[in-house]
Amino acid sequence: MTPPDHAPPLSDADYEAVLRAWTAPDLPSAAAQGYWAQGLAKLRRNRAAMVAMATLLIVLVACLAAPLYANLIAHTDPFKSNLNGTIIIAGKSVSVMQTASNGFGVDPIGPTWRFGPYMLGADGQGRDVAARLLYGGRVSLLVGASSTAICLVLASLFGITAGFYGGVIDRVISIVLDILWAFPIYLLAISLSVILINAGFHLGPIVITSDDLIMPIAIIGIVYVPYVARPIRARVLTLRRSDFVTASIALGASDPRILRRDILPNVASTLIVFAPIMTALNIITEASLSFLGIGVQPPSASWGTIIRDGEQLLYTRPLVSIAPGLAIVITVVALNILGDALRDALDPHAKLTLK
Repeated sequence: MTPPDHAPPLSDADYEAVLRAWTAPDLPSAAAQGYWAQGLAKLRRNRAAMVAMATLLIVLVACLAAPLYANLIAHTDPFKSNLNGTIIIAGKSVSVMQTASNGFGVDPIGPTWRFGPYMLGADGQGRDVAARLLYGGRVSLLVGASSTAICLVLASLFGITAGFYGGVIDRVISIVLDILWAFPIYLLAISLSVILINAGFHLGPIVITSDDLIMPIAIIGIVYVPYVARPIRARVLTLRRSDFVTASIALGASDPRILRRDILPNVASTLIVFAPIMTALNIITEASLSFLGIGVQPPSASWGTIIRDGEQLLYTRPLVSIAPGLAIVITVVALNILGDALRDALDPHAKLTLK
């Protein structure tokens, strides 16, 4: 069947009917089941992925319940210094800050290992470590997820535009991405953090202060854009030369329609695979920047800031730093396992293409 040279505009229903008849008259039964249904079925059969999802759900629910734990169980304000506070242990009143074992200075109380106040001990300011751990998890997960969303949106915009239109647009976008790519991730993130945290961000009516969470979210989201945009661009370049996109062009479909109906659905699987992996990377990046003091700023707390708070207590109260470190490890490992499972379930190369 030879496509007409100048096809009149078609309605969405006519366009899809002609495209199906032209490019895929006899689709296998596997395709009829739906690509996404097959991927979901594969994911459900992956036990490691199910364990990872359950782990992430537990971490998320625990962090969301931070106010309940602090108010109803720990009975403490995790953001307020409590150097003169006391706690009842075995019927006795014990100071939160105790004389150090060497006789000089004071050390915070160690873990009580009971579901209540100071279950994981106190930090150098007498604050409940368990309560701060949950509150810090809320911020770390928020920064990780939000920066991932920003990264994927910008990377999709640049990658799809460069891959689909090509020419001068592709060259300009590729040059910008190459410039960002040339900088080491942490060097670029640290440089942007130092500049923006000291000076803030002012653009007309938009004012972002150094202690606003938008600052680390935007910085982390931007520095990873080239690492996602490049694979998306390569994927779109392949799709641009595929038979079903060529057929859409021959049928007179507009660029927005081709992008919406042919390109985006095929790129969506790549973005879904990237989402958990980028979230894991962003959580680690946020923790690193916060540990250096140029990430999340007080009064907010994250897992990275809690690790920094426990740096001076490594020899006396190591759990102050170990607890958030373990939380990061558990969360990042679960996200990576989920990302690998999604890649196996939604592998673009395994997807049935129309020929």
